[in-house]
Amino acid sequence: MALNKEVFRTRALSAIVFVIIMLGGLLWNHWSFLLLFSIIHVGCWWEYFNLQEKIQQTTYSFLSRVGMILVGYSVVLLQCGDAFQINGYHLSGSSIGVTIIAGQVLFLYGLFTDRNNKSTGTIVSAFLGVFYISLSIGFMLSLRQQNMNSLFGDFGWLYPMLLIASIWINDTMAYIVGSMIGKTPLSKISPKKTWEGTIGGALLAVVVVTLVAVWWLKADWKITAAIAATAAVTGTLGDLFESYLKRRAGVKDSGNMMPGHGGFLDRFDSLLIATPFVWLVVKIFE
Repeated sequence: MALNKEVFRTRALSAIVFVIIMLGGLLWNHWSFLLLFSIIHVGCWWEYFNLQEKIQQTTYSFLSRVGMILVGYSVVLLQCGDAFQINGYHLSGSSIGVTIIAGQVLFLYGLFTDRNNKSTGTIVSAFLGVFYISLSIGFMLSLRQQNMNSLFGDFGWLYPMLLIASIWINDTMAYIVGSMIGKTPLSKISPKKTWEGTIGGALLAVVVVTLVAVWWLKADWKITAAIAATAAVTGTLGDLFESYLKRRAGVKDSGNMMPGHGGFLDRFDSLLIATPFVWLVVKIFE
């Protein structure tokens, strides 16, 4: 698979803009972090509905979409600890239950007042999105609240940054290595991925992230290497899962949020699967 310079240039330029926005949300403070991932949450859900409409051969009304997104966002807010409070009110307060019920009512009302026939698969697919998207972003918020009160200030961004950097480096290096020496297809789901690129990307991600984190951030090398390795492996599985959804839906990209990268799900597919596993790794090392 030859390296397509034009494609690589487009991906690189759009990635620069993307990185600037991501870094602003990740590093400014925990509120910018919440805002960033709230936007990601809505974007991923909307594209997930678009894919499921094609897969299930049905439609989700606007009310159904909003209702399920509310249910999912309630799951996200449940992970907000003491840091996320406004005038003494915690975002994970008792009103979450009301939001979940309201979201379910909206979803079902929109579903059954639509003229299109609805199948069990339509409902199941929507609720599975809570685990696929919302629970994962909730775990990301949980990771952000680690190391918030260290001796040197708010280092809550550390674990999310290590996770995201590992996925970015793995994705980029797998593309480059696969383009140069890749010969063995990884899976029929994503024919362009190769074993050579996948293994090379994962190894480089672990080495680069661990060396930079230990040298620059004085992070513990064991947990850093574990996060990087976990993110690289499970992130690839996340990419394959989204490719599977797109193949069933008969589309190339889930959306057009980023030129050369596609939509929200195209950009965050690896993160959605990797985050719960990295969260588990962090809990094991605590």
